[in-house]
Amino acid sequence: VSPCPRNSSMAVRVEDCRSNDATISTASEQSRRPLGLLTIAVLIFYNVAGGPFGVEDAVSDGGPFWALLGFLVFPFVWCVPEACVTAELATMFPHNSGYVTWVTAAFGPFWGFLEGWLSWLSGVMDNAIYPVLLLQYLVQHWPQLNDEGPRVAFLVGFITFFTLLSLRGIEVVGGTAAVLSLFVLSPFVVMVVLGVPQMDPSRWAKRNSESEVDVIELLNTLFWNLNYWDSISTVAGEADNPGKTIPKALGIAVVVVVLNYLVPLAVGIATTEQSSDWNTGYFYAVAVQVCGGQTWLGLWLLASAAVSNIGQFLAEMAADSYQLDGMADLGHIPRVFARRTRFGTPYVGILLSAAIVLLLTVVFGFKFIDLVELLNGVYCVSMIIEFAAFLTLRHRHDTTGDGPDSWRVPLPTWAMALMVTPAAFFCALVLVLPFIKGEWLQAFVPLILIVVGAAGYWLRSWCKADVVNGSPLLTRSTPDWGLDTSSHED
Repeated sequence: VSPCPRNSSMAVRVEDCRSNDATISTASEQSRRPLGLLTIAVLIFYNVAGGPFGVEDAVSDGGPFWALLGFLVFPFVWCVPEACVTAELATMFPHNSGYVTWVTAAFGPFWGFLEGWLSWLSGVMDNAIYPVLLLQYLVQHWPQLNDEGPRVAFLVGFITFFTLLSLRGIEVVGGTAAVLSLFVLSPFVVMVVLGVPQMDPSRWAKRNSESEVDVIELLNTLFWNLNYWDSISTVAGEADNPGKTIPKALGIAVVVVVLNYLVPLAVGIATTEQSSDWNTGYFYAVAVQVCGGQTWLGLWLLASAAVSNIGQFLAEMAADSYQLDGMADLGHIPRVFARRTRFGTPYVGILLSAAIVLLLTVVFGFKFIDLVELLNGVYCVSMIIEFAAFLTLRHRHDTTGDGPDSWRVPLPTWAMALMVTPAAFFCALVLVLPFIKGEWLQAFVPLILIVVGAAGYWLRSWCKADVVNGSPLLTRSTPDWGLDTSSHED
């Protein structure tokens, strides 16, 4: 590990961290970086969207008008600011710890550890959604999968097989996702072409009555479908020329993701009559309807749903496991999480993530919307911390992007503050609404996990201090990142 030098005031020197980040690596990172522009763009697409699957609940929760308006406006409120923050900081710190590095550099190790804890948990909860979401699509055609035995067998088989594929290596994951993305979008292209002549655009303006609008579920559905742009930062250390590939890939992905949601949703709404029928998996019914009752396009769409959720599962598993790998490099967690297979994959993080996904889906049996609402609250806390870290680093340092791996949003800091303020306000709204609505599980889970994370940091610090009695994994020396930790003592 090559540390970032300190200056005379013991503060962070971002320029030195930027230049030395490339040397903070494991053995596999010292070899050729495998991720180019196309692979990174595809991984972002799968981390954020992976197809229009999962948007249907927005129509039943808020009605056609609010669902379409949400997917039209929300990208400017959320996607663009988060993508810009990710592009700038992921290239300033091209390391697999991603946003953990940003927050550690801005606020010190406690907040870096807490950011990593909350982001990793929300990522694992997000990954638990994909086998559940695919199952809900398949039930549209094979209702027997709702029975306990087939349901459990499907979930265990899915999680086990694709965990093993993740262990095979990120080049396989990225290459597989790139091939699968074309197949994922193809049935929706056909559905749009067949549906346009059958559209009634007046249905776009239909609004549910106030009593029929579920604001919390509508916002959660919008947010889940359009978030996780920062996930690509956790594989920034694997990127080829991150200063060029990551910003370009994020720009491409923003356009593709928004069109991926908006176009099929607009056509689907305009070709169906009852918005109350829209729920998870309803695109299957839309596909059958535009084909005049024939099921061939619906079955194609189900196959696409399978491919989409596989791609998202693989992309999220890579992001979560490489985040733990990067946190181990920083000394936030035991070094065992940086161990890799002969294919270069951090297998401990992959296996731990898979175990928790099995726990959430098979043992506890959480449904799609339950997982969405739980993870969104946790993710919102982590994003508020990320936005604060971004503005702090912008204010504290000259991040003009003069290094080979750097890129800077061409706006002054005050303009970036204005850009991220609506996104931060939305995060606060997501956290407050469950208290107003009396949905106590969603309200208190983020608070409980913050307390657990703070306790974990204290325990980690205590174990590291107890060199005699502590585990060798917990007492490993922490890399000197040039952080001014004297002002962040806990």
